[in-house]
Amino acid sequence: MAYTLRNRASARFGFRSLAVGLMLWPALALAAPESVAVNVDQAKLVRLPGKVATIVVGNPLIADVTLQPGGIIVVTGKGYGATNFIALDRAGEVLVDRLIQVEGPSDQLVTVYRGVERESYSCLPICQRRVTLGDGGEYFKAAMDQAGSLAGTAAGQAASTGGGGGGGGGGGKN
Repeated sequence: MAYTLRNRASARFGFRSLAVGLMLWPALALAAPESVAVNVDQAKLVRLPGKVATIVVGNPLIADVTLQPGGIIVVTGKGYGATNFIALDRAGEVLVDRLIQVEGPSDQLVTVYRGVERESYSCLPICQRRVTLGDGGEYFKAAMDQAGSLAGTAAGQAASTGGGGGGGGGGGKN
């Protein structure tokens, strides 16, 4: 008999602990804000409640947030550091307030210092120039000029052949 009373008391204590835990769970979940981690120069999709009407970004130099239909946002890392975004509904009520952590590149990055000037290279599988925040001015300009020239050449080539990137499709005569 003493054994069954002990079991009942233990079971009641377990149920009470479970009930208290379930009541405290929402408060604990709200106390620890969720964060979004993204690499610089990369984007991440995040699903939010469908009623989001406005997005406010704490520091747009660190991250950009774009609202898409269906409550999806695109978070793009712009600079190193942390900021936050707040999602509001049409009435101005806060739906979400999250931290955004922008981290360094995830690829095999090699950094070369020439005096005080820095150059970055992405080495997957061979090393090629990679413009990264903090690179020297001349290196940065040379890499951006080369990328712009390449993009201009590709656009000119597509225009002269009647392409435009839509997957082919035809303007030729049979």
